[in-house]
Amino acid sequence: MNLPLYLTPEHECSYLPERIAVTVFADPEFPKDPAVQSALTEQGFRRSGTHMYRPHCPQCSACEAVRVRVADFRPSRSQRRTWRRNSDLDVTVVDQCFVQEHYELYARYVSSRHAGGGMDTPTPDKYREFLLCPWAQTRLIEFRHAGELLAVAVTDELPQALSAVYTYFETQQAPRGLGVLAILWQIEIARRANLEWLYLGFAIDDCAKMSYKRDYRPQHRFLNNHWIEHSNP
Repeated sequence: MNLPLYLTPEHECSYLPERIAVTVFADPEFPKDPAVQSALTEQGFRRSGTHMYRPHCPQCSACEAVRVRVADFRPSRSQRRTWRRNSDLDVTVVDQCFVQEHYELYARYVSSRHAGGGMDTPTPDKYREFLLCPWAQTRLIEFRHAGELLAVAVTDELPQALSAVYTYFETQQAPRGLGVLAILWQIEIARRANLEWLYLGFAIDDCAKMSYKRDYRPQHRFLNNHWIEHSNP
């Protein structure tokens, strides 16, 4: 596959203060489908909207793509408690589409969790551009309690994997651990479908907001262009 790649100019890192970031993008004009997405994901790329990207930063390799082999995953004691705590939720998987109820939950979530970060002024168009994609097989996993929407996990189906794109939830329900639950459910859905991997995007162990991904183990990380089993501290 002869797919051109493009580098962005240097810019401030969004996660680690005083560091310089560079991002490599797959050619946005190159025709894409789940097979192309899968090939790029296996090389450490991630989808955002219709774009596939990965960090390519000078003198920094803190961002590490993560994947979990679902057949090997064993939940921790804390994760098992989260699963039991949410046994009263109804979980439904729907095809990608714009749903006003989803958007309103997303708007509340980013306004609460990302205030002042550039994501806290959402619009329906920005929502679509960020999460939905015409060439991807995107599914929306809904979590409801007595009909009330509490969380949505956006996930892409690849030939042999799921790729966790983004999860947003009702922040007033923080004690439920809905972000953790979303990952556990994506692992379970992948297992039921006999898929091999769940891709979790990038872990940044030095960033509190992004270090949680190390809690899903055993896991592999993409280092020096190879997937290597990662030993968590």
